[in-house]
Amino acid sequence: MSRPELGPTAAAAPGTSAPAGATLAPLPAGVDPEVELLVPGTDVEDPEVSIVVPAVNEELTISDFVAWCVQGLADAGTTGEILIVDSSTDRTAELALAGGARVLRTPKRGLGRAYIDALPYIRGRYVVMGDADCTYDFRLLGRFVEKLREGYDFAMGSRWLGSIEPGAMPKLHRYLGTPITTWILNRLYGSRFTDIHCGMRGISRDALDRMGLVSQSWEYASEMVLKSVRMKLSTSEVPVTFYKDREGRLSHHKRSGWFSPFQAAWINLRAMFIYRAEFFALKPGLVFLFAGLVLTFPLSFGSISIGSVTFSLYWMLLGVTLAVLGLQSFFFGVLAQVLCDYSGDARQRWTGFFRYTATVVSCVVLFLLGLGLAGALVVNYVTSSFTLPPPSDILDHLAVTGSLLMIIGFSGFCFTLLLHATGVRYGVPRASEDGRRGPG
Repeated sequence: MSRPELGPTAAAAPGTSAPAGATLAPLPAGVDPEVELLVPGTDVEDPEVSIVVPAVNEELTISDFVAWCVQGLADAGTTGEILIVDSSTDRTAELALAGGARVLRTPKRGLGRAYIDALPYIRGRYVVMGDADCTYDFRLLGRFVEKLREGYDFAMGSRWLGSIEPGAMPKLHRYLGTPITTWILNRLYGSRFTDIHCGMRGISRDALDRMGLVSQSWEYASEMVLKSVRMKLSTSEVPVTFYKDREGRLSHHKRSGWFSPFQAAWINLRAMFIYRAEFFALKPGLVFLFAGLVLTFPLSFGSISIGSVTFSLYWMLLGVTLAVLGLQSFFFGVLAQVLCDYSGDARQRWTGFFRYTATVVSCVVLFLLGLGLAGALVVNYVTSSFTLPPPSDILDHLAVTGSLLMIIGFSGFCFTLLLHATGVRYGVPRASEDGRRGPG
């Protein structure tokens, strides 16, 4: 589908009054007093679809963008609203209102925050997101509506399944950044996305509410994708058409600086690692723990020679080190899995495995057993005029094994407390009900 030329309204001089018929809507109770909602005279009732798009100084493209949205809604056979979250200093709000869009005026405080600000004002059952710069073809938004009507919670746009106009993406993004980060995410999470950085996406209002976005800047896009996987939302990909920036409009890549591709890759990787922390801790921890125990326990009664290699006390100390690292890594991985789990299944599974009473008793027994083995060396040290036996002595080996058992017992006890503490819940805080009040 071809892209139309700039409309004449986009070049109008700034300073003119707002379109006739636009009204300032009353704010819902409890929302941010720094925002205001402007409603056009042609506003619709009970929309099925809400197109929610942040905008900052998009005077050059906003009129065409709103027209694309109107055409896309008509072609999709649906009733929809266009909600522009505007923090501009130019005529973006005026032109959007003239085209029939609602405008939510907010302070400029981040792309993710713009979507958070918009949540109380979204009326549609389905939400379509994107950019107001006419790089994504919103005339084809019916593809998203169709997927959401089929019952999908999340419809992710994909430029790789659709088309990319020559010059629309920097080569670093197109051939390196996006493919690599998408591949990493799919390996970490077992997903099958082809384009995790696509800015056009659709989601049901219910899923968006449950997602609970917190990112204040453009990393919200990664947060949405990662949470959609952790929440096990039913997800489909939708081919999109991606155009290059309009002539006369500075590319957002250029506006954000030369280093932005590397910043983008780092921020996305950081988010992937945080939301999938157990990938790096749980299974690797089990491997380290197993290796450490294999090196430690067989040497508890003395050195072992296999061929020309003698596994002595020093190998045993290496085993203790690996076992401790592995144990802590495993515990951290379990806690990360529980904290990032949306359904609660992980917590139920692990608390069932590490039952409180049985695990605590086992940990106490291990700790006391280890204390006894290590204590035997201490007693020998005191009774031998404070002289340690040679490293080959059985007491040394048993003391090392005892130290490991003490560490496992105490760490396991603390881990069990933390694991079961993740189930602690409170009611509504008094401050949320009555407001924050000072003493008296």
